[in-house]
Amino acid sequence: MKNKKKKPSRLRRFVPYYGKYKGIMIKDLLCASLTTICELILPLIVRELTTRMGGDGVQLTVNYILILGATYLVLRIIDSAAYYYMASTGHVMGTKIETDMRRDLFSHLQLLPFKYYDNTKVGTLMSRITNDLFDVTEFAHHCPEEFFIAGIKIIVSFAILCTMNVPLTLIVFAVIPPMAFVLYYFNKRMREGFRKQREELGELNAQVEDSLLGVRVVRSFANEDMEEKKFREGNLRFLNIKAKNYKYMGGFASTTRFFEGFMYIVVVVAGALFFLKGNAISAPDFVAYLLYVTTLFATVRRIVEFAEQFQRGMTGIDRFFEVMDTEPEIKDAEDATELENVKGEIEFCDVTFSYCEDNEDVLQNVSFKVKAGENVALVGPSGGGKTTICSLIPRFYEADSGRITVDGNDIRKVTLKSLRSKVGVVQQDVYLFSGSVYDNIEYGAPGATKEQIIEAAKLSGAHDFIMELPNGYDTYVGERGVKLSGGQKQRISIARVFLKNPPILLLDEATSALDNESEFLVQNSLQKLSQGRTTITVAHRLTTIKNADRILVITKDGIAEEGTHQELMEKQGIYSGLYSAYGG
Repeated sequence: MKNKKKKPSRLRRFVPYYGKYKGIMIKDLLCASLTTICELILPLIVRELTTRMGGDGVQLTVNYILILGATYLVLRIIDSAAYYYMASTGHVMGTKIETDMRRDLFSHLQLLPFKYYDNTKVGTLMSRITNDLFDVTEFAHHCPEEFFIAGIKIIVSFAILCTMNVPLTLIVFAVIPPMAFVLYYFNKRMREGFRKQREELGELNAQVEDSLLGVRVVRSFANEDMEEKKFREGNLRFLNIKAKNYKYMGGFASTTRFFEGFMYIVVVVAGALFFLKGNAISAPDFVAYLLYVTTLFATVRRIVEFAEQFQRGMTGIDRFFEVMDTEPEIKDAEDATELENVKGEIEFCDVTFSYCEDNEDVLQNVSFKVKAGENVALVGPSGGGKTTICSLIPRFYEADSGRITVDGNDIRKVTLKSLRSKVGVVQQDVYLFSGSVYDNIEYGAPGATKEQIIEAAKLSGAHDFIMELPNGYDTYVGERGVKLSGGQKQRISIARVFLKNPPILLLDEATSALDNESEFLVQNSLQKLSQGRTTITVAHRLTTIKNADRILVITKDGIAEEGTHQELMEKQGIYSGLYSAYGG
């Protein structure tokens, strides 16, 4: 059995995002080294002054003191300038990396199939696009910077301290391995805690979004108390996860404080014992030693403070790559060609499809042909696969087996963009974007002229009611078009398709949710829209498809009946029964 190629760690996959900004990163690390050097020089200056004060024959003059003071002041000016670059440009670099990752994540989400969205909450995805990547900004800037500074301080401090007293230096640094082991233990649990925290936050966001978007349903059933209870439970779960994680953080911080105190005791006791031996360590070296240990632990403390930020950043990176590792099931074949000069002939050849591997087939070996320009209606009981057929034509889902062609071209062998640009879809559940009426119609053909948009609105029967709106075409429609009626939203969606002007039209129960008056207006618009186009209509109201060129009756067993309205009524079969019950 062939082993799958193991992917590199997510941290290694994150590193290439620095590529565009390596110039900034190099300058940032250079500034970090300058600030570190400035900090490490102070104990040496103190040591020098203490030595000259010790009465060893070297005169301590005012000029010498002023020279040392001026030297350190210059170093501090350099330190301040370097720190400004790190705090400003360095952070901008982190923000740019976050922006690049958000761009890549959003682009990848556009490629994922409907099956992915069927099983993933939008609120969870929103959390990954926003909250998770906010933390990456600080991580991207501070992670290399903090570890680079810590590395310099530890190595340089070790080298300088070895020049003073090698045994004492080795004793002090021997404390670091056990400290690192204990901190690793807490660090590992903190990372898992932050992952759970992010997951629960995504769930909480999804629940809030669901409740707020359905606020009209909530109030119509007077279920505010139930929604508040659901929110309290989710909020409490988030609190418990966060509280547990802070316990690990507390263990991390308290362990560090213990080892800090322990190291000071080691330096003081061992240093004092060496001092009693006479020449093992001098008083100036002992003072410098304490200052370097203080510097060393200031570094450790900073790493501890950075630990939470580091873990949040790593969790954000992990969750980012979890989505990026989801392969798009539906994508262009390597040899895909453009679908051009479409007439509109559609053919299903032995097509089988199920929404999940464990579910039974929705379609099984279904075959039929729609001629170019033909108006075909799909009717039948719910669950027969009518909407599924419409979803398979533009490859919103991929058939499990069989073949679907447009003008003889297998749709898997043409580019998705060229295929979908030739198909117009009008659904029962109309989605309008938050924006103006004009923006929503223009969505059918971005960049269309105002004249073209108005013409599309006139053809759909929407122009007159649009002009009666407070701001005409500039009227804000609200989130999901909440300020408009169902019939108005549907006619705007039809105007959008008019503007797109596709040769193939899919009408999926486009009038089933409308009142009689709105249905009449929309039906007239749809009749205009379908003229000269290959049209497939899914309908429950059978009166709306009496004039179809052909009607296919779809059941769980496939195509049960086929013919015109008159032919099917004369058969006295399934269609006749449905029409007598629901259509007349």
